[in-house]
Amino acid sequence: MHTAKKSETSKFKRAHLYYKYTGFYSFVGQSLKKAIIPILLVIVGLIVLDLYVVDFSNLFTYITETYAPLNILLVFLTSESLLGLVPPEIFIAWSDKMPQPILYLTILAALSYLGGIFSYFIGKWIFTIPRVFAYMEGTMKKHLKQIRKWGGFLIVVGALLPIPYSMTSMAAGMIHYKFSHYLLFGLLRFVRFYLYAIAIFSLV
Repeated sequence: MHTAKKSETSKFKRAHLYYKYTGFYSFVGQSLKKAIIPILLVIVGLIVLDLYVVDFSNLFTYITETYAPLNILLVFLTSESLLGLVPPEIFIAWSDKMPQPILYLTILAALSYLGGIFSYFIGKWIFTIPRVFAYMEGTMKKHLKQIRKWGGFLIVVGALLPIPYSMTSMAAGMIHYKFSHYLLFGLLRFVRFYLYAIAIFSLV
């Protein structure tokens, strides 16, 4: 028992050193720095708008009464499949105004997961285009090498943190990351949606 625990600790330390020396932590830190300011600006902007310009509670209620849920869900799936064009938080706030918020939140999480799968195969397809392949293996070769080194951990970060999950999924497809492992790590997308919902539901 003691030997097993020691072995697990040793594995954790080796993984930590590996990600440290390959620059993964630096990459995540830089990505978060780039993402955190826009996110904070959006949050502050939404609070100011809610206080002085528009009542978001009434707005989302209007949207739910005007547009069919299926249409909104299709827009969300499209966004999650194509570089995450619309922030998921907007749709999470929308789900809170539906008759069964948790059900719609779960549907959104499932669609985000599905959108990531679409992005994964888009990435695989893009890499078959000769010009793209030449560009990625030339100019972007260094970045591809890093992505291949980090593998599943990068998918975990993309699933949980405010980094466009679609882009992470496309990268996984481009490097032909094992699909079964991608599906497993991608399940953390559900965790992200439920955690974000705890905060967003209390605001709207």
